[in-house]
Amino acid sequence: MIRFFNTLTGQEEEFQPLHAGEVRIYTCGPTVYDYAHIGNFRAFVFEDLLRRFLEFTGYQVRHVMNITDVDDKTIAGAIRNGKALNDYTEFYIKSFQDDLNTLHILTPTKQPRATQEISCAGGMIELIRELIHKGIAYESEGSVYYRVAAFPGYGKLSKKKLEENIQGARVDVDEYDKEEAADFVLWKKAKEGEPSWDSPWGKGRPGWHIECSSMSMKYLGETFDIHAGGEDLIFPHHENEIAQSEAATGKPFVRYWLHCKFLLVDGHKMSKSKGNFYTLRDLLAKGYDPMALRFALLGTHYRTPLNFTLDGLKEASEAIRKLDDCYFQCLSYAGTIGVKQDFAAKAETVPLKMFLDQILGKMLAHLSADLNISAAFAELFDAVREINKAVAQGAADEMNMKAALEFIQGIDRLFGLDIARSDAVPQEVSDLFRERKEVRYDPQFKRDKMLQQKSDELRKRIESLGWLVKDARPGEPSTLKEKRRVWDK
Repeated sequence: MIRFFNTLTGQEEEFQPLHAGEVRIYTCGPTVYDYAHIGNFRAFVFEDLLRRFLEFTGYQVRHVMNITDVDDKTIAGAIRNGKALNDYTEFYIKSFQDDLNTLHILTPTKQPRATQEISCAGGMIELIRELIHKGIAYESEGSVYYRVAAFPGYGKLSKKKLEENIQGARVDVDEYDKEEAADFVLWKKAKEGEPSWDSPWGKGRPGWHIECSSMSMKYLGETFDIHAGGEDLIFPHHENEIAQSEAATGKPFVRYWLHCKFLLVDGHKMSKSKGNFYTLRDLLAKGYDPMALRFALLGTHYRTPLNFTLDGLKEASEAIRKLDDCYFQCLSYAGTIGVKQDFAAKAETVPLKMFLDQILGKMLAHLSADLNISAAFAELFDAVREINKAVAQGAADEMNMKAALEFIQGIDRLFGLDIARSDAVPQEVSDLFRERKEVRYDPQFKRDKMLQQKSDELRKRIESLGWLVKDARPGEPSTLKEKRRVWDK
């Protein structure tokens, strides 16, 4: 049984999708006016874990993530840089897609852009017209506003009280910090020099909130299973989405709302003025492994604030190294990377498969309890220790190594950490590795400097081809390991 904490009800609930075997998820994508920062990616990585877990447990997931390519920030950025809106946002859209790939975040099933969903069938203008028809929205001087007081359920997600509404107040900006609920803009009258679209109310463009209501219902249906995002979106964005969507359809909008907590840096809110503001690219330029960042962003439960530190990132790098070493050690001993090892067993075979199956079951049970990732990771490293112990005790036989490889490959699908990234080695690398093994097994190796020099040269040639050689203790076979992929700036 899977259980999630539902922001709407304020409690943990059993998850039951609308359609058996299928889950429909909407996640708020980026506003493409700049590079996404690691606080943004905390939410995107959490949402990726959610999707991977559901798919791992057998669900077919339809995942829609929007791209906000028209709002106050994108328009301001385009004007500031003297570019057409599409030209300005296209650069950051591509950058965002590159960042998703770098962090091994699965590509959404559908990724609609706001600018392409304004005038089309089932688009934003149609939804605004429906709200006006029902008396929930009204036109004023070329703009259209949502009448908050006309929706009795306003505040049910954020738990804000309608009595705090300032009657007649209107919010024209896409984002606002006011605590009170006020009539918010659905369609903004065009200002001189701004991009605009034709509408029944004159030239203008949609408000931010109507974009997500329109796109989510168009591609997932009027009611769907999960809406996820950062806690900063609960009010006003997600609250306004509910108000717009349910007023238009008369149906429940979303059944389960999942929100992740903020990311702090060294215990403080991330801020450029404090010098603790990082994009993914900032950290990769410092030489950090992107999978270490993914591990660090995953490692704290999504409903707990994440305190990000560079020391924590180094610890995450060490965790990735342990997983890497374990996997490629198993590949080497199993002979599946083209080099069958000479291995004399020191102990009776330890049956790993049953133990690893039990560990996987425990991990899935933890994740079924509102994605308890820290407990799942603890089980994972128990498994790594047991695999390494089996190798150290001389139990690296074909059956055990196959069980270990299958376990880690499954874990990689679940967590997306790019561990099981190779099960084959180029022939040239295999040949060099065999040659080096023969050199090191020569009885004169320890006394012959020429043989030692040749071993070093062969190691360097192997490294130049993207592979590493790890030499074990005397009498133990060496192992091959593919280098982690280097980020291309």
